[in-house]
Amino acid sequence: MKVLKNQPLQEIKAKKIVKLTDMGNIKEIMCFEKCFKNPVQIKKISKDEYVILATGEIQQFKKTSNRSEGKESLRRTFKHIRELINTNFIGNKNELCFTITYKENVTDPKILYNDFRKFMKKLKYKYGSVDYINVVEPQARGAWHCHILLRFNDLKKAYIPNKDVAEMWGKGFVKVKAMKKDIDNLGAYLSAYLGDIEVNDENISECLKHGYIKCGQPINVKEVEIDGVKKKFIKGGRLHFYPTGMNIYRTSRGIKQPTVTHMSYENAKKIVGAGTPTYSSCTIIQDDNGNNVNSIIHEQYNLKRIKNQMQNK
Repeated sequence: MKVLKNQPLQEIKAKKIVKLTDMGNIKEIMCFEKCFKNPVQIKKISKDEYVILATGEIQQFKKTSNRSEGKESLRRTFKHIRELINTNFIGNKNELCFTITYKENVTDPKILYNDFRKFMKKLKYKYGSVDYINVVEPQARGAWHCHILLRFNDLKKAYIPNKDVAEMWGKGFVKVKAMKKDIDNLGAYLSAYLGDIEVNDENISECLKHGYIKCGQPINVKEVEIDGVKKKFIKGGRLHFYPTGMNIYRTSRGIKQPTVTHMSYENAKKIVGAGTPTYSSCTIIQDDNGNNVNSIIHEQYNLKRIKNQMQNK
């Protein structure tokens, strides 16, 4: 299978049934169009095997030792994390972002989540009702970062000094940041680099040691600006450090899922309430013979950005 991104945009017919994902200020329309009627179909027959329906041939699923070999699965996970963030966090004064990590090189996920449970228990005891999204980010040396978005439901404004959070965590480094009200897509801002890794001596050394990058071969590097500082990242470099079978995010019960509905494109446009999307793309999926199997048209409408643009005209 081939995935061809950034293809020429295609028109969506008014009566076409599309998927609308409503995250509050951000709404997304996805249109799927089958282009080829007879793609290769498989049927799972056990956790280890599947059968190709056209030939009856039995094959084994490929096992992976790290998430870099299952990039599509990780891509879907990161997308869902962005949707959860945009549905539940808008930069209010009672919202904070914590980054916590270990001083010691703790790599066991069971220890991590047990320590996190104890940490949240202390936090709720002191500050009352708290909803959270906790996203785990593996470091090159093996230890974990936790990026935690928190909404303090019993407070109109949340301010917690670093030292107080560090005392409750008690395991190592802590950083507390307020949400940025001027950012109109918190999900994209806070989750953009979960799959990438910053270019530094430690990270390069670990990637070379494990064969994730090789001497003499080009590295896909991008430069981004974070809080006014330009940094370089290896695209996809962090994917190798995610172990398979691990939940890389957890949420509290009060975190709402985005609303997903299926309807005609013309009705979806009425709900979106904007003529031109903030972002749009077209992706073509081809089989091994070069036949177009599916086309995927994606439109995103950032209503907060659209409103600001109209006010500034």
